[in-house]
This record gives sequence, C-alpha cells and structure tokens, in this order.
Amino acid sequence: MSDELAIRAAALWGIPADQVHLAARRENVVYRAETPDGARALRLHRPGYRSRGELVSEMEWMEALAEAGMRVPHPIPSDNGRLIEMIGDTPVSLLSWLPGEPAGVGGTLHVPDRLGFVRELGKLIAKMHTLSDRWAKPEGFTRPHWDFEGLLGDDPLWGKFWENPHLTEEERETLLQARSKARVRLAGIERDLDFGLIHGDILTENVLVDEGRLALIDFDDGAWGFRDFELATFLMRFLEAPDYPQVRRALLDGYATRREVSPFVLEFFILLRAMTYPGWVIPRLGEPWGPARSALAVRTVMPLARKFLGK
Repeated sequence: MSDELAIRAAALWGIPADQVHLAARRENVVYRAETPDGARALRLHRPGYRSRGELVSEMEWMEALAEAGMRVPHPIPSDNGRLIEMIGDTPVSLLSWLPGEPAGVGGTLHVPDRLGFVRELGKLIAKMHTLSDRWAKPEGFTRPHWDFEGLLGDDPLWGKFWENPHLTEEERETLLQARSKARVRLAGIERDLDFGLIHGDILTENVLVDEGRLALIDFDDGAWGFRDFELATFLMRFLEAPDYPQVRRALLDGYATRREVSPFVLEFFILLRAMTYPGWVIPRLGEPWGPARSALAVRTVMPLARKFLGK
C-alpha cells in the first residue's frame, strides 16, 4: 500500500514511478526519488500524527534553517506549489536528499572521534537554537508544545505515561509520585529556562555525517520546548555508557561555545524525557516491536524516577 501511495505522491512532483525506491520504514515511510536535479527524499507522514498546518510549519522552519546555512533537508514544493500534499489522509512531502551516513544507532556511535563528534553536535544544536530564535515566524506558524502541560499535564503531548500497561502497580505509583514532585520543581524554574523551537528528536540516527560535516534530519517532532530537554534527548541514550560523564561534558562544552546552558537542571530534564517514552509507545503496542520498546522505556525511566524521589 505504501508503494502505491508513494507512486501517486511522486507524480505530484513530476517524478516517474520507476525513480522511486523505499529507503526507510520508520514513523514516516521514506523513499529515495531520483530526479534530474538530484536525489530527493519523498516522505509519507504518519496519518493523524501532525496536522497539515503543523507539517507546513515544519517545512517552513527547515527552509529557514537551510537558507541560513544549516545542513538540513530543504523542502521542495510540488508542481501545485504546495509544501505538503495529501493522498487521502496521508500527508506527503519532498525534501532534498542529504549525503552522509547516520552517526549511529540507539546508544552507539559509528564515528572515529566519539567525543569530538559530540562536541561538534553541541555546537550545531546551539546554532540551530540561535537561528530559530532569530527567525521571524510566518503567520499561522504552529508546532506542538513541550511545555509544562506537554510534559507533566493531565494529558501530556505523548500520552499518559503512568498508564502504560507494562508498569506494575508499584511502578505506576512511583511514576505518579515523581510526576507530582516534578510538577512542583518545573513550576519553580520554568521562567528562568531557555524556551524556543527545538528539534525534539536528536538521536544518532537523525544526525548524518559526511566527510566530517554534520547534518540534522527528521524534524517531525520539532516543537516549542525547553532547550535543556533537547540536550537531554541525546544524552538519555548514553546513560549507561562507560564514558557518559565525558559525553555529557563534550555536548555541554560544544553547546556553550554559542549559547548558555543550564547543566544543573539537565539531569532533571533527562528524567522528564525518559517519562515521555512509556506514553509514546502506548498507541504503538500493536507494532511487532511495540512490547520490547515498552519494556525498554519502563526499564529506563524507573531508576531515574526512584533516584529523583530518593528511593
């Protein structure tokens, strides 16, 4: 079914069916499309995950970053002049195909200089935040909010994490206690935190490396959020790495070359980030990988929650 949709979508950009080939099947299904002007990434977005307005805003944001000199995918309008087209209930978009390979998978890094890479990534994240702050948002710009309510409200952005069915009763109660304490803490510090547009999913899979140059892809989870949350998203995957203190220091050192960072609240935001995943996986439990991802999310968050509560 995805291949049929991709062929119909490609036609909206004047791309022949025989030039479209599956590249990745993740949250979005991505096809590589060959055109006279170079390779393109044809994306079939997950139906219902983002509104058309949110997706158009995502494209506008990436376009602004690309024009400001960042290595990010450049959106390409369809033959109808639209950045987002609809095939039934499936949004589709076309982006420039960036050269390079993912920096790693999960908590691994496939780079020769591990700490050097992380330091450069910190600089790149800071550059993105600075450019995003300077950018004059177009009328109608809309993205989700990883704010107080989005993280710890009654209906968080990624779902009620305390209702994950893989939690034991003791684990559920512990998460609820941690949520209550975290609400108090975040309410007390949020006014002093750096808040703005964030990528929201800076994992090694979403960082491409090409001859030492770094690029960011997959802005699907881009949102208004706390900048500490951005850094926490990357660091959470390395918590059990033997060199985690050095990785953390390298990321903060790189980020601090361009922007101020609040290292004292970073561990708190790693907890908040870990809390989101048991909720994220709930509507995906029917996927073949769903139960395993759910168990991993629970295993990751529970030690952090207990430490936060002093248990």
